[in-house]
Amino acid sequence: MLRPRGAWATGHKGWYEVKCSICAKKLYLGDDIVYWCPKCGPKYGIYYCKADARKLHGKCPFCGTELTLVVQG
Repeated sequence: MLRPRGAWATGHKGWYEVKCSICAKKLYLGDDIVYWCPKCGPKYGIYYCKADARKLHGKCPFCGTELTLVVQG
């Protein structure tokens, strides 16, 4: 049986890497603190880094909903 290697392997960081929607900083789910809007996040895939969430005062700039912390379990 062939096993995926490189970027196709499930342990590769590309599987859980997202970018901040404002500054385009690479964020790794589970390693970095990542915020998202519960309304816009699932629909558009919008994530925010800790610094930009602080600049936005914890509110989504598009709909005004409170940003929540993304928890990887």
